[in-house]
Amino acid sequence: MKSFSEQGLRANRAFVLVAAVALVAIGTSGFARGADYTARDLTKQLFGAQAGATPDLSGKDLNGLDLAGIDFKGTRLAKANLFGADLSGANLAHSDLKGAVLDRTSIIGAKFDAADLEGSSILRPNTFSGLTPEPKEAPSFKGANLRKARIFARLSSANLSGADLTDAYCAPFGKTGFIEVIWRTELASADLSNAILKRTDLTHALMNFADLRNADLSDSILVNADLSGANLQGANLSGADLTGADLAGTILTGARGLDSVKGLQSVRNGNKAVY
Repeated sequence: MKSFSEQGLRANRAFVLVAAVALVAIGTSGFARGADYTARDLTKQLFGAQAGATPDLSGKDLNGLDLAGIDFKGTRLAKANLFGADLSGANLAHSDLKGAVLDRTSIIGAKFDAADLEGSSILRPNTFSGLTPEPKEAPSFKGANLRKARIFARLSSANLSGADLTDAYCAPFGKTGFIEVIWRTELASADLSNAILKRTDLTHALMNFADLRNADLSDSILVNADLSGANLQGANLSGADLTGADLAGTILTGARGLDSVKGLQSVRNGNKAVY
Protein backbone atom coordinates (compact mmCIF):
# COMPACT_ATOMS: atom_id res chain seq x y z
CA MET A 1 0.00 0.00 0.00
CA LYS A 2 2.83 2.37 0.91
CA SER A 3 4.56 1.76 -2.42
CA PHE A 4 1.29 2.34 -4.25
CA SER A 5 0.67 5.61 -2.37
CA GLU A 6 4.19 6.86 -3.05
CA GLN A 7 3.78 6.11 -6.74
CA GLY A 8 0.45 7.93 -6.78
CA LEU A 9 1.98 10.92 -5.01
CA ARG A 10 4.86 11.09 -7.49
CA ALA A 11 2.43 10.83 -10.40
CA ASN A 12 0.29 13.61 -8.93
CA ARG A 13 3.35 15.85 -8.49
CA ALA A 14 4.38 15.16 -12.07
CA PHE A 15 0.90 16.13 -13.29
CA VAL A 16 0.98 19.39 -11.33
CA LEU A 17 4.43 20.20 -12.75
CA VAL A 18 3.27 19.56 -16.33
CA ALA A 19 0.17 21.69 -15.76
CA ALA A 20 2.27 24.52 -14.37
CA VAL A 21 4.60 24.41 -17.37
CA ALA A 22 1.59 24.46 -19.69
CA LEU A 23 0.16 27.52 -17.96
CA VAL A 24 3.47 29.35 -18.30
CA ALA A 25 3.59 28.45 -21.98
CA ILE A 26 0.07 29.77 -22.51
CA GLY A 27 0.89 32.95 -20.65
CA THR A 28 3.89 33.62 -22.87
CA SER A 29 2.22 32.65 -26.13
CA GLY A 30 1.14 35.01 -28.91
CA PHE A 31 -2.01 35.83 -26.96
CA ALA A 32 -0.11 37.68 -24.23
CA ARG A 33 -1.51 41.19 -24.06
CA GLY A 34 0.68 43.88 -25.56
CA ALA A 35 3.97 42.02 -25.23
CA ASP A 36 6.04 44.74 -26.90
CA TYR A 37 4.35 47.89 -25.61
CA THR A 38 1.88 49.20 -23.08
CA ALA A 39 -0.77 51.63 -24.27
CA ARG A 40 1.02 54.37 -22.34
CA ASP A 41 4.37 53.62 -24.01
CA LEU A 42 2.82 53.66 -27.45
CA THR A 43 0.91 56.88 -26.84
CA LYS A 44 4.07 58.54 -25.55
CA GLN A 45 6.01 57.49 -28.65
CA LEU A 46 3.32 58.73 -31.03
CA PHE A 47 2.89 62.09 -29.33
CA GLY A 48 6.64 62.50 -29.00
CA ALA A 49 7.26 62.00 -32.70
CA GLN A 50 8.73 65.02 -34.43
CA ALA A 51 6.63 66.87 -36.96
CA GLY A 52 6.81 65.10 -40.30
CA ALA A 53 8.34 61.96 -38.80
CA THR A 54 6.58 58.62 -39.31
CA PRO A 55 6.67 56.35 -36.25
CA ASP A 56 7.57 52.75 -37.09
CA LEU A 57 5.80 49.97 -35.18
CA SER A 58 6.11 47.37 -37.91
CA GLY A 59 5.90 43.80 -36.64
CA LYS A 60 5.19 44.87 -33.06
CA ASP A 61 2.90 42.90 -30.75
CA LEU A 62 0.16 45.31 -29.68
CA ASN A 63 -2.59 42.78 -29.03
CA GLY A 64 -5.25 43.62 -26.48
CA LEU A 65 -4.12 47.22 -25.93
CA ASP A 66 -6.58 50.07 -25.33
CA LEU A 67 -5.71 52.43 -28.18
CA ALA A 68 -9.12 54.09 -28.49
CA GLY A 69 -9.14 57.61 -29.91
CA ILE A 70 -5.43 57.68 -30.74
CA ASP A 71 -4.18 59.54 -33.80
CA PHE A 72 -1.62 57.21 -35.34
CA LYS A 73 -0.33 59.93 -37.69
CA GLY A 74 0.26 57.56 -40.58
CA THR A 75 2.28 55.17 -38.42
CA ARG A 76 3.97 52.16 -40.00
CA LEU A 77 2.19 49.11 -38.59
CA ALA A 78 3.04 46.56 -41.27
CA LYS A 79 2.64 43.00 -39.94
CA ALA A 80 1.81 44.33 -36.48
CA ASN A 81 -0.32 42.14 -34.22
CA LEU A 82 -3.34 44.17 -33.09
CA PHE A 83 -5.48 41.17 -32.17
CA GLY A 84 -8.23 42.24 -29.75
CA ALA A 85 -6.97 45.83 -29.49
CA ASP A 86 -9.46 48.66 -28.91
CA LEU A 87 -9.16 51.05 -31.84
CA SER A 88 -12.54 52.73 -31.38
CA GLY A 89 -12.42 56.26 -32.73
CA ALA A 90 -8.75 55.90 -33.64
CA ASN A 91 -7.35 57.67 -36.69
CA LEU A 92 -5.36 55.21 -38.80
CA ALA A 93 -5.75 57.15 -42.04
CA HIS A 94 -2.74 56.80 -44.36
CA SER A 95 -1.17 54.23 -42.01
CA ASP A 96 0.85 51.29 -43.33
CA LEU A 97 -0.98 48.17 -42.12
CA LYS A 98 0.19 45.72 -44.76
CA GLY A 99 -0.17 42.17 -43.44
CA ALA A 100 -1.36 43.39 -40.04
CA VAL A 101 -3.61 41.28 -37.82
CA LEU A 102 -6.79 43.17 -36.89
CA ASP A 103 -8.86 40.16 -35.85
CA ARG A 104 -11.36 40.74 -33.01
CA THR A 105 -10.37 44.39 -32.71
CA SER A 106 -12.88 47.08 -31.77
CA ILE A 107 -13.00 49.54 -34.67
CA ILE A 108 -16.16 51.46 -33.85
CA GLY A 109 -15.87 54.83 -35.60
CA ALA A 110 -12.24 54.18 -36.57
CA LYS A 111 -10.82 55.77 -39.71
CA PHE A 112 -8.70 53.76 -42.13
CA ASP A 113 -9.06 56.20 -45.04
CA ALA A 114 -6.30 55.77 -47.63
CA ALA A 115 -4.57 53.26 -45.33
CA ASP A 116 -2.54 50.41 -46.82
CA LEU A 117 -4.17 47.20 -45.56
CA GLU A 118 -2.98 44.88 -48.31
CA GLY A 119 -2.88 41.28 -47.11
CA SER A 120 -4.24 42.20 -43.69
CA SER A 121 -6.63 40.06 -41.64
CA ILE A 122 -9.83 41.70 -40.36
CA LEU A 123 -11.83 38.82 -38.92
CA ARG A 124 -14.86 39.41 -36.69
CA PRO A 125 -13.98 42.88 -35.40
CA ASN A 126 -16.40 44.75 -33.16
CA THR A 127 -17.84 47.47 -35.37
CA PHE A 128 -20.97 48.55 -33.52
CA SER A 129 -21.86 49.03 -29.86
CA GLY A 130 -25.20 47.23 -30.23
CA LEU A 131 -26.85 44.49 -32.25
CA THR A 132 -28.36 47.01 -34.66
CA PRO A 133 -25.76 48.78 -36.84
CA GLU A 134 -25.62 52.54 -36.28
CA PRO A 135 -24.34 54.39 -39.38
CA LYS A 136 -22.48 56.96 -37.26
CA GLU A 137 -20.47 54.15 -35.64
CA ALA A 138 -19.40 52.49 -38.88
CA PRO A 139 -15.64 52.49 -39.56
CA SER A 140 -14.38 54.23 -42.69
CA PHE A 141 -12.10 52.69 -45.32
CA LYS A 142 -12.46 55.37 -47.99
CA GLY A 143 -9.77 54.94 -50.63
CA ALA A 144 -8.04 52.22 -48.60
CA ASN A 145 -5.89 49.49 -50.15
CA LEU A 146 -7.49 46.20 -49.11
CA ARG A 147 -6.04 44.04 -51.85
CA LYS A 148 -5.80 40.36 -50.82
CA ALA A 149 -7.18 41.18 -47.37
CA ARG A 150 -9.23 38.62 -45.44
CA ILE A 151 -12.38 40.33 -44.23
CA PHE A 152 -15.18 38.77 -42.22
CA ALA A 153 -17.00 41.64 -40.58
CA ARG A 154 -20.16 43.67 -40.05
CA LEU A 155 -19.50 46.72 -42.20
CA SER A 156 -23.04 47.93 -42.79
CA SER A 157 -23.12 51.65 -43.70
CA ALA A 158 -19.30 51.75 -43.81
CA ASN A 159 -17.60 54.07 -46.28
CA LEU A 160 -15.48 52.04 -48.70
CA SER A 161 -15.84 54.37 -51.64
CA GLY A 162 -12.86 54.16 -53.95
CA ALA A 163 -11.33 51.35 -51.89
CA ASP A 164 -9.35 48.63 -53.69
CA LEU A 165 -10.48 45.14 -52.65
CA THR A 166 -8.92 43.27 -55.56
CA ASP A 167 -8.55 39.56 -54.68
CA ALA A 168 -9.90 40.19 -51.17
CA TYR A 169 -11.57 37.23 -49.45
CA CYS A 170 -14.84 38.21 -47.77
CA ALA A 171 -16.60 34.84 -47.79
CA PRO A 172 -17.44 32.67 -44.76
CA PHE A 173 -14.96 29.92 -44.05
CA GLY A 174 -17.58 27.17 -43.79
CA LYS A 175 -19.18 25.49 -46.77
CA THR A 176 -22.14 23.88 -45.03
CA GLY A 177 -24.83 26.14 -46.43
CA PHE A 178 -26.07 26.92 -42.89
CA ILE A 179 -23.48 28.88 -40.97
CA GLU A 180 -22.95 31.15 -43.99
CA VAL A 181 -26.45 32.57 -43.57
CA ILE A 182 -25.85 33.39 -39.91
CA TRP A 183 -22.22 34.53 -40.05
CA ARG A 184 -21.40 36.41 -43.21
CA THR A 185 -19.78 39.65 -44.23
CA GLU A 186 -22.30 42.47 -43.93
CA LEU A 187 -22.08 45.40 -46.32
CA ALA A 188 -25.71 46.49 -46.19
CA SER A 189 -26.10 50.17 -47.14
CA ALA A 190 -22.30 50.45 -47.39
CA ASP A 191 -20.79 52.99 -49.78
CA LEU A 192 -18.77 51.02 -52.33
CA SER A 193 -19.11 53.52 -55.14
CA ASN A 194 -16.09 53.52 -57.46
CA ALA A 195 -14.58 50.68 -55.43
CA ILE A 196 -12.42 48.05 -57.12
CA LEU A 197 -13.73 44.57 -56.39
CA LYS A 198 -11.96 42.57 -59.08
CA ARG A 199 -11.94 38.84 -58.24
CA THR A 200 -13.21 39.65 -54.74
CA ASP A 201 -14.92 36.69 -53.09
CA LEU A 202 -18.22 37.99 -51.68
CA THR A 203 -19.96 34.64 -51.39
CA HIS A 204 -23.05 34.94 -49.15
CA ALA A 205 -22.28 38.61 -48.47
CA LEU A 206 -25.15 40.78 -47.25
CA MET A 207 -25.07 43.77 -49.59
CA ASN A 208 -28.66 44.93 -49.68
CA PHE A 209 -29.04 48.63 -50.52
CA ALA A 210 -25.27 49.00 -50.93
CA ASP A 211 -24.05 51.79 -53.20
CA LEU A 212 -22.01 50.08 -55.91
CA ARG A 213 -22.28 52.74 -58.58
CA ASN A 214 -19.40 52.59 -61.05
CA ALA A 215 -17.73 49.86 -58.99
CA ASP A 216 -15.47 47.36 -60.77
CA LEU A 217 -16.89 43.92 -59.96
CA SER A 218 -15.25 42.11 -62.86
CA ASP A 219 -14.68 38.41 -62.16
CA SER A 220 -15.98 38.85 -58.61
CA ILE A 221 -17.73 35.99 -56.82
CA LEU A 222 -21.21 37.02 -55.66
CA VAL A 223 -22.63 33.53 -55.21
CA ASN A 224 -25.73 33.65 -52.97
CA ALA A 225 -25.02 37.30 -52.15
CA ASP A 226 -27.93 39.52 -51.14
CA LEU A 227 -27.91 42.43 -53.57
CA SER A 228 -31.54 43.38 -53.06
CA GLY A 229 -32.04 47.11 -53.44
CA ALA A 230 -28.35 47.65 -54.21
CA ASN A 231 -27.40 50.30 -56.76
CA LEU A 232 -25.04 48.93 -59.42
CA GLN A 233 -25.63 51.68 -61.93
CA GLY A 234 -22.64 51.88 -64.27
CA ALA A 235 -20.86 49.02 -62.47
CA ASN A 236 -18.60 46.61 -64.37
CA LEU A 237 -19.88 43.04 -63.92
CA SER A 238 -17.80 41.38 -66.63
CA GLY A 239 -17.24 37.73 -65.73
CA ALA A 240 -18.85 38.09 -62.29
CA ASP A 241 -20.56 35.01 -60.80
CA LEU A 242 -24.08 35.84 -59.58
CA THR A 243 -25.24 32.27 -59.05
CA GLY A 244 -28.06 32.30 -56.48
CA ALA A 245 -27.73 36.03 -55.79
CA ASP A 246 -30.84 37.98 -54.75
CA LEU A 247 -31.56 40.78 -57.23
CA ALA A 248 -34.89 42.03 -55.88
CA GLY A 249 -34.97 45.74 -56.64
CA THR A 250 -31.30 45.76 -57.69
CA ILE A 251 -30.54 48.69 -59.98
CA LEU A 252 -28.52 47.50 -62.97
CA THR A 253 -29.12 50.48 -65.24
CA GLY A 254 -26.05 51.07 -67.37
CA ALA A 255 -24.20 48.14 -65.79
CA ARG A 256 -21.50 46.77 -68.08
CA GLY A 257 -20.59 43.19 -68.92
CA LEU A 258 -24.01 41.68 -68.19
CA ASP A 259 -23.65 39.45 -71.25
CA SER A 260 -20.67 37.70 -69.61
CA VAL A 261 -22.14 37.33 -66.11
CA LYS A 262 -22.18 33.75 -64.82
CA GLY A 263 -25.22 32.19 -63.17
CA LEU A 264 -27.65 34.88 -64.32
CA GLN A 265 -30.25 32.20 -65.02
CA SER A 266 -30.19 31.01 -61.40
CA VAL A 267 -30.44 34.35 -59.60
CA ARG A 268 -33.29 34.96 -57.19
CA ASN A 269 -35.86 37.63 -58.06
CA GLY A 270 -34.14 38.38 -61.35
CA ASN A 271 -37.46 39.60 -62.74
CA LYS A 272 -37.54 42.28 -60.04
CA ALA A 273 -34.21 43.83 -60.97
CA VAL A 274 -34.20 47.24 -62.64
CA TYR A 275 -32.38 47.27 -65.99
